[in-house]
Amino acid sequence: MTDVFQSGPDDIQIVRRETCFSGFYRLQRLHFRHRLFSGGMSPEIERELFVRHDAVCVLPYDVARDRVVLIEQFRVGAIGKVANPWLIELVAGLIDKDEQPEEVARREAVEEAGLSLGQLMPITNYLPSPGGSDEFVHLFLGSCDSEGAGGIHGLVDEGEDIRVHVWPLDEALAQVADGRIGNAATIIALQWLGLNRQRVRGAWA
Repeated sequence: MTDVFQSGPDDIQIVRRETCFSGFYRLQRLHFRHRLFSGGMSPEIERELFVRHDAVCVLPYDVARDRVVLIEQFRVGAIGKVANPWLIELVAGLIDKDEQPEEVARREAVEEAGLSLGQLMPITNYLPSPGGSDEFVHLFLGSCDSEGAGGIHGLVDEGEDIRVHVWPLDEALAQVADGRIGNAATIIALQWLGLNRQRVRGAWA
C-alpha cells in the first residue's frame, strides 16, 4: 500500500486571511501555498472558507429494546435539493462555548429529545465538507431508555421545532438503505451501529 502524505509545519504557508462576513458563522478568504506531491510548493491559491463551530452528533440507542431515537426537523439547506426538507437526523449541537463534546451530547439530548443519556461511546470524528468548510464533527452513540420518548422539543428562542421518533434499529437501517434518511452523520452512525450491534449490546448489557 502506498504511504499517504504526512505533512509537516513547513508544508502549508498561509499568506493572508480576509474576513468576508462575520456573524454566527464566518466566511473567510484564504491565500495560501501547499507542498506538491512532485516536490516544491504550489503557486498562491485563493479559496473561500466557511468557518463554523465544531459539531457534536449523538445517536441515542436503547440496548434493552434494540431501538434508536431520531429527530425530525426542517433544514434550510435541503430546500430544492430533496423532495422533503424535513429531515430525519441525529441529536446534534455546536461547541460554541467552553464545553467538552461529551457535555454537548448530553445537553442536546435533553434539549432536542427530552432524553438523559447514560454511557457514551465514540464512533468517529470526521470533516463533512473540507473542500470549503472547517467544520469538524464528533460522533457518538449514547445509551438511553426510550420508553416514553417522543413529542415536540427544541429551544423556541433558537427557532427549533423538533419531533422525536423511536424506531427499531432495523427499521432505521431500512430507511438508510432506501434513501429516506439522507444526511451523512445519521447514515454513518446507523450503519456503524448496524455493524457493531452485538459488540455494543455485549458492552452495555
